[in-house]
Amino acid sequence: MVKFLIVNEWIHHKNKLALERMLKYLNYDYMYGDANAENIKNNDVIYIASQIIDIYKYPNKFFIFGPHLSVFPDHRIEILKDRKNCIYIQPSDWTTNVWRSIGVDVRMKTLPFSVDVNKFTPGENKSNVFVYIKRRDPNEIGYLYKFLNKFSIDYHEFNYVKGYTENNYLDYLKTCKFGIILGAHESQGFAIEEALSCDVPLLVWNTKTMNQEYRSSYSNIECTTIPYWDERCGEYFYHNYELEDAYLQLTSGLLNEKYKPREFILENLTDEKCGEKLKAIISEFYNINY
Repeated sequence: MVKFLIVNEWIHHKNKLALERMLKYLNYDYMYGDANAENIKNNDVIYIASQIIDIYKYPNKFFIFGPHLSVFPDHRIEILKDRKNCIYIQPSDWTTNVWRSIGVDVRMKTLPFSVDVNKFTPGENKSNVFVYIKRRDPNEIGYLYKFLNKFSIDYHEFNYVKGYTENNYLDYLKTCKFGIILGAHESQGFAIEEALSCDVPLLVWNTKTMNQEYRSSYSNIECTTIPYWDERCGEYFYHNYELEDAYLQLTSGLLNEKYKPREFILENLTDEKCGEKLKAIISEFYNINY
């Protein structure tokens, strides 16, 4: 059995819970602890989410770093250069490709963290609409409000900056026929994926570059709001003048039962699907006898 050490440090709570479910699916023995010599000695795989350590003393152990050190290229990762027993993970391809585009000489892989599909399940009575807002230009938000008023769309707003509880979000998702997302960049996008898991089709005002994020200090790095998506999930657009047409396409698709967002999640982001990707990463870079 693979012994897996999760180093005690900051891990996004969604990632932490997902990793535990993935490891249980794989039947890996895991523990939490510090990255001291004894703990590393007693485990096969060492996962460190938000820092980098020099691993030259442990050539027979496999280290997984990330993704919380940085979404974007960071010089601290250079200490891993030429190390064959480690990998840095990102939760989606676009973030992985940002690092690769500047020629980072460290092994990198895309590893999404699973969605809790047993918790985020569809409801029966779907008549409501939700709007999810995260770090977008107030002018864009105002434009969206005017559009909602024009079409007399009643909605409940969830605002990432102002905060909300997961239980309230889940309870409301179960009542929704669709949702509207005006979000920022997402390296994975759990809130979006959880809505899809509840079988709620989405209308997404997508991003193309990081400088679209409100008060952003980022450079003009390509990005997206929906790193996991296909035509079953809903509709998306990039410019305000496209909003009305995208909305009409969504409403038409809803009438024709075009969308199957939960099906997409079940095919791509379950504990089993993500767990198998984790297993493949370990198998490729470290010869563990399963």
